[in-house]
Amino acid sequence: MEGAPGDRRRNGSTAPTPVVHADAPAQPYLTLRDRPTPRAERLAMGKALRGTVKRSALGDWEATAGRFDPVDLVQRSHVGREEWLVPVRVGRMIASPYGFLRGSAVVMAADCAGLPATGITPVICGDSHVGNFGFYGSPERELVLDLNDFDEAHPGPWEWDLRRLCASIWVAGRQNGHSEDDCETAVASASAAYREQVRHLADEPLMSRSFQSLDLERLLASTSDPELRAAIEKAAGRARTKTSDRALPRFTEKHLGGRRIVEEHPLITRLDAAHAEALAIGLDEYLTTLAPHWRRLLGGYTVLDMAHKVVGVGSVGLRAYVALCEGSSPDDVLFLQLKQARRSVVAPFVHGDSAWHDHQGQRVVEYQQALQTVSDPLLGWTTVEGRQFYVRQFRNMKGTLALDDIGATAFADYVGICGGLLAKGHARTSGASMIAGYVGKGEVLDRAMCRFAHAYAEQTERDHAALETAVRRGRVAAERGV
Repeated sequence: MEGAPGDRRRNGSTAPTPVVHADAPAQPYLTLRDRPTPRAERLAMGKALRGTVKRSALGDWEATAGRFDPVDLVQRSHVGREEWLVPVRVGRMIASPYGFLRGSAVVMAADCAGLPATGITPVICGDSHVGNFGFYGSPERELVLDLNDFDEAHPGPWEWDLRRLCASIWVAGRQNGHSEDDCETAVASASAAYREQVRHLADEPLMSRSFQSLDLERLLASTSDPELRAAIEKAAGRARTKTSDRALPRFTEKHLGGRRIVEEHPLITRLDAAHAEALAIGLDEYLTTLAPHWRRLLGGYTVLDMAHKVVGVGSVGLRAYVALCEGSSPDDVLFLQLKQARRSVVAPFVHGDSAWHDHQGQRVVEYQQALQTVSDPLLGWTTVEGRQFYVRQFRNMKGTLALDDIGATAFADYVGICGGLLAKGHARTSGASMIAGYVGKGEVLDRAMCRFAHAYAEQTERDHAALETAVRRGRVAAERGV
């Protein structure tokens, strides 16, 4: 984000220079090299880091007198967005503290930049709040559960992802009426699952880590809580309906002998001819980023219509489009989504201020493929009128659990699943053995995460209130309920 404040040494951080990172493309060939550092030695290196950064220190949070103004930081993140949609984004953020947290990844990145960290930097999600875990369809059309938002993915400290997950759990738990003890139990569940899974995967061969996935069958088989099982089955049922053919009645109408996308201002709006043509050219260029089979397959589709469609909270105001494509018959349809990709909010604080990607759409795609076990085979990227985009299926059986429909016990079990999935993503990239050595077998990390999550939930509520005050005083415009 342009102009984001940040100094990794703020608040007295003792974070060492990063020792493991994954911010460069993999070596494109095999050659004779020195033997890699043995796993046992890497575990020992991670354990030794406790002497530099105590695990208990990961629970520290206290806003300093010199902390940035969160409202100012949110406003800076609006630079370059479509101005007429910024009030919609703010309206969604002020709806609740959890809504604020969802839309303020930049605020938490700036805060985490000054906190203690080990310097172990795998690829991280950058926005790993509990709402960014959910179902989607694998290439085999099986439902899997995993991280599902990667706009901010970037090499960075693993602690930042775990802190964001844990803080979001406490904030969401409060919003859903859970007690403070229940929120603490849930955070401890997520942290323990992260710790145990990363230790498990650190003992696995590198190739084995890349095939660890959680499909619906395995998820249900490992879920004993009846309320959580029911919620999973309900969410899975909804996700199965979110396919391109099911979207036809919802998003399109007959027009001049064919179909076009229905306009629903301000969330779905039509494009002028010049803009539509530029997007069509961009989709042609996108095909070159796909594997040959998928490139040939999509070459058999024709673009019928395109529209601007607002999505999410954090992405509101960035350019996002849907394209209706038709294959060999009117019922052979595919919706593609183009989402504008900008520099990750993590980037200003790590690795010399940037990742190796020049194209931010490519960054999102490649880091999504790094963190997910299986990904949408139609992921690709393009540039349209100087702006960078990534492209994916719009209706790919995506769905999330309705967290407000489950009780505290089921919630704690579910966020434990999320903690394990986060560990799996990190372990797929780099640093698993060192993270495992650092976190250890005991509950020191879990207690630290509970302490941090509670304190940062309080901070999130204060920041949310500050944004509400700014809206009430006319400093920031908001459109509620959209």
